[in-house]
Amino acid sequence: MTLKLNLALQGGGAHGAFTWGVLDRLLQEPDIEITGISGTSAGALNGAALKAGLATGGAEGARENLEWLWKRIGAIDDSNLPAWFGLTQTRAISAALGNSPMFAMTDAWNNMFSPYSMPVISNPLRALVEELDFKRICASVGPAFYVGATNVRSGKARVFAGNEISADAILASACLPTLYRAVEIEDPNTGRTEAYWDGGYTGNPPLFPLYDAELPDDILVININPLERDAIPRTPQEIRNRINEISFNTSLLRELRAIDFVSRLIDEGTLTEGRMKRLRVHMIADDALMNDLSVATKMMPIPAVLSRLKIAGQDAAGAFLAKHKADIGKRSSVDLRAMFS
Repeated sequence: MTLKLNLALQGGGAHGAFTWGVLDRLLQEPDIEITGISGTSAGALNGAALKAGLATGGAEGARENLEWLWKRIGAIDDSNLPAWFGLTQTRAISAALGNSPMFAMTDAWNNMFSPYSMPVISNPLRALVEELDFKRICASVGPAFYVGATNVRSGKARVFAGNEISADAILASACLPTLYRAVEIEDPNTGRTEAYWDGGYTGNPPLFPLYDAELPDDILVININPLERDAIPRTPQEIRNRINEISFNTSLLRELRAIDFVSRLIDEGTLTEGRMKRLRVHMIADDALMNDLSVATKMMPIPAVLSRLKIAGQDAAGAFLAKHKADIGKRSSVDLRAMFS
């Protein structure tokens, strides 16, 4: 029996290599079919590579395309990682980067100067994004694909789909306003040029496009922004990072709360089953690892760290499949009510 899944891919800079590992492991399951993808920032980039790869060569084509993407970003081959290089070394590199004078100066500069007070700085991802196969990314065949961004003027989420998805749409989804000028894209409905920032502010990622009646009822969220941190942030950098994590998770939690609310109405008989979808929610995350990493490794792709994150993603996906694969198509594997209590 084919197990159909919609994927919700969070953004989180270079930590999106964790999602690469999750996807690589899922694509090795012959009975899992990916039917819908919603992504923001790094999640949008992963989603674009995933969809284009599926269109050209099925699951193996998608794995190859994702590997091409992350090797272009800087990852090294897993087999080239020294045997001693593990999570302890990954955490040590993250701490060293976060405490380095160079990163401190860069962080201070970004908080003192606006991108509009300096010459235009092109997003270093642009050249890579423009190499993606948008003919296949925008095609109606294969999984439905949605890219989330934030409209600067209205503060509302904008979801790009179909032929609306372009290099600019993906770059808009990943546009951090302290680093880059807003990405301007013409709205075909109004003819007005709108400015966009990172989609994480309004949907990380947006789940509502996956509620479509033609899509299956199972949504797998790949979460790379920790929902909880045990340690209280103390340095200015740690405080800003936690503020961003909370704000980037707020929209996701709001949509998960709405899904739980609809399920409760159906359970109570207040809402007739069939009038609205009873969605089943699953999640793959590694909050323990993400708690030990810093904002520096989000911003600065270190080859060995990217490859280590991929391995962590593969391991997390393997653990999910061992414990919850049988739940797909039958029940949620996330206790949403416990999450909000």
